[in-house]
Amino acid sequence: MQNLNVGLIGGGFMGKAHSLAYAAMPMFFWPAPALPVRKVIAEANPDLAADAARRFGFENSTADWRSIIDDPDIHVVDIATPNHLHAEIAIAAAEAGKHIICEKPLARTGEESKAMYDAVKDKNIVHMVAFNYRRTPAVALAKKYIEEGAIGQILSFRGTYLQDWSADPNSPLSWRFQKSIAGSGALGDIATHVIDMARYLVGEFSAVNAVLSTWIPERPLQAGGADALGTVRGGEGPRGQVDVDDEVMTMIRFANGAVGSVEATRNAHGRNNYITFEIHGTEGSIVFNYERRDELQVCFASDQADRRGFRTVYTGPAHPYGEGLWPIPALGIGYGETKIIEAYDFFKAIAEGGSVSPNFADGYQVALIDDAIVESAAKESWVEVPQISA
Repeated sequence: MQNLNVGLIGGGFMGKAHSLAYAAMPMFFWPAPALPVRKVIAEANPDLAADAARRFGFENSTADWRSIIDDPDIHVVDIATPNHLHAEIAIAAAEAGKHIICEKPLARTGEESKAMYDAVKDKNIVHMVAFNYRRTPAVALAKKYIEEGAIGQILSFRGTYLQDWSADPNSPLSWRFQKSIAGSGALGDIATHVIDMARYLVGEFSAVNAVLSTWIPERPLQAGGADALGTVRGGEGPRGQVDVDDEVMTMIRFANGAVGSVEATRNAHGRNNYITFEIHGTEGSIVFNYERRDELQVCFASDQADRRGFRTVYTGPAHPYGEGLWPIPALGIGYGETKIIEAYDFFKAIAEGGSVSPNFADGYQVALIDDAIVESAAKESWVEVPQISA
């Protein structure tokens, strides 16, 4: 069992989630494929970096992320920064031969994502984009049922990601509302998770027809760069322009003939982290709601008529990743467990010399879908989605 030294760049919300996963992964999956060593964390200035190192259990800290790239003792570069920094850091890490895990979306645009994909595709490194929700055991179980043919040929997919943290017009203008940093709004921030699950469960997108809406055009300027995800309010001072979408809706044509839709918004009062999908097939249906993440609703057409209807499967030891989680179904998993599973699969790929999905190719393909959605909304028409070449 080898030790793999991690250099984490970014000490915010996602830095906390990744640090937790590195500490806990061997506690859940033992023997672990490898032991993550929290070696060094980078932040915007020395004080923030030192504080993050103490808080998240890293041995060292730095205010210069390039020193992590240049350190020969670092095996893994973890990118948990705002989106505009992803490409520069990932390309430098790939050139240095480091394994890379990068938060979603992979980059602001398809063009940036292509540069990142090109940088890693011919290197002998493991690369991953952190669409962690597909690692919820119930979602992996849905994939198992689909691959086994339990619901037959897929006809349709309906997905949502609804939140309310930015519904208040006095929540401040964080980087997530600025196109130059984020690339897009609800589309890149949360819709990409559902798009990833749609590709994972159903298949490639062939065309989209979308609407993008911005409901709050101005927000209070934020003091400091930290993103508090709507937990603080601005005052009566100056406001800045929001130049990204608050809501996205898109219809989908899949390459295999299925149809679908994805809706995402951060302005849905009463919805906290409402990620859902409903999949209909010729032999049954599957329904998932992340706010009840230990459950998968299934209906099989082969059931007797007097028993046919949705039943609830509670995930546990008999289901995907059950060997490493809790010993009784429905004891409950949280966001942290999805990150722990993500870390397990990532380090397993490194230890075994394999690959992992979703990787930078998946992230690039999702970025091309995002670009097509933006184009479709501007043209108010169907737009074909380009497919990357291997």
